[in-house]
Amino acid sequence: MLILLPPSEGKSSPSGKSRLDLDSLAFAGQLGEKRSQLIIALERLGQASEKKAIAALGISAGQAGDISRDADLASAPVAPASEVYTGVLYDRLDFASLPAAGKRRAGRNLLISSALWGFLAPADRIPYYRFSMKAKLPKIGGLPAFWRQSLAGAMKQAGHDEEGGLVIDMRSGSYSAAWKPKNARLVTVRGFTETAGKRKAISHMAKAVRGDVARIALATKSMPKGLEALAHLLEGEGMTIELSDRTLDVIEKA
Repeated sequence: MLILLPPSEGKSSPSGKSRLDLDSLAFAGQLGEKRSQLIIALERLGQASEKKAIAALGISAGQAGDISRDADLASAPVAPASEVYTGVLYDRLDFASLPAAGKRRAGRNLLISSALWGFLAPADRIPYYRFSMKAKLPKIGGLPAFWRQSLAGAMKQAGHDEEGGLVIDMRSGSYSAAWKPKNARLVTVRGFTETAGKRKAISHMAKAVRGDVARIALATKSMPKGLEALAHLLEGEGMTIELSDRTLDVIEKA
């Protein structure tokens, strides 16, 4: 089972003397060149007009201070991705408090999707950055298309896209567009509230639901072997679960 998490817009700012080492990141052989291209493009964008950079990155004027930070990624302090990413999902996952076995499982069975890095392992050391899939850099274009072939090759080589495999997808649409398995079963985790028999999709709290699902799957004594086993595990934690061929729905009843 592979669990795919989204990145978070909110990030902590690492400190210390450690700096970015692209060769140390997961899938360096398959994704390193793409990462380097983006870092160089961001360095160049830092020399462009602020108006042009804001448009290319798809950020607000209030976030313009991050343009220079993106241009200096190579010299910025780094920390594990599991510490850099913050927000509701990562708060509920609470990676730091996972048992040692859960952290080892995460190293094998969990990846974080990223517009800048492609896919990251939780222990990969990265700097603060602001860069989402909606960005369009000069000579780079749309990022899902930019990443698609390289991610497909990396996932196939890593054995994450094989017949009988299971991918639990917690990413948003633009990140999902960068890679979808051709052979493994892709199942999206969704969250709903139900009141008097009527259901409503939840947006902000869907992140909490996904964080809970990831934590339960990783913290258990034995990683679930399939979707039905995962659903049974979640139900044992008091969740109401409904399965279909492509979705795992968590229902919160009022």
